Amino acid sequence: MSFLRDTWIVYLRQLRPTLHAPVFGLGFSMLQPVLYLVLFAPLLSGMPGAMGDNSLQWFVPGVLAMLGLFGTAFAGFGLLPEIRSGAHERMLATPASRVALLLGRVLRDVSVLLVQSVVILLAVLPFGLEVSLPGAAAGLVLLMVLGTGLGTLSYLLAMTLREESMFAAALQTMIMPLILLSGVMLPMDLAPAWLYALSRANPVSHVVDAERALFAGDFADVSVLAGTGVAVAIAAVALAAGTRMMRRLAV
Repeated sequence: MSFLRDTWIVYLRQLRPTLHAPVFGLGFSMLQPVLYLVLFAPLLSGMPGAMGDNSLQWFVPGVLAMLGLFGTAFAGFGLLPEIRSGAHERMLATPASRVALLLGRVLRDVSVLLVQSVVILLAVLPFGLEVSLPGAAAGLVLLMVLGTGLGTLSYLLAMTLREESMFAAALQTMIMPLILLSGVMLPMDLAPAWLYALSRANPVSHVVDAERALFAGDFADVSVLAGTGVAVAIAAVALAAGTRMMRRLAV
């Protein structure tokens, strides 16, 4: 029970600044996906194929995956000032569970991601977006699983590099290829064979495909199983690595 209590305390501690400044805490990381929705999605409406029939049906699930990637992958930036000031080391010296110190942060990031995703969905619905309610719920759960893994990896990277400049450079190097090869912007089926093969090696692309199938209510689509497996695997590996690192820091 102490682990759950410690996780809850850390979660509330991390959530408090967001509640005090919700516009900055919730809106800042939403800016880029919203801009893509406003400025890029209309360009797809005249294109042939599934994305041209209703570009929002095709584009919104991908944008939510992009939001999950950006929102949680950059979470480690919030830890770096605490590392630099020594606050993180002081927290490690408390009786609180070391794993709870990590998990509470990750749960806060996933909570913010959920709220942001719901806000975007509600904002887009009046413009013609049609979703399966059970599928949308399943898609949001899948997004939170992915966010849990990416957020944990972000904190691990921050604790390893410990410098904002190095952390930003590493993220930019990794995030941009993941986005470009995920099929968020354009379907990778239109790409040359070598580029399509690279996209299949990108784990995020499978989650994007699963999100699109789920939001359409197509639970039987093979991409749902593949995307779910990828998201669960990322979360499991990240949490295992995070647990190991936090326990090692406690020694």
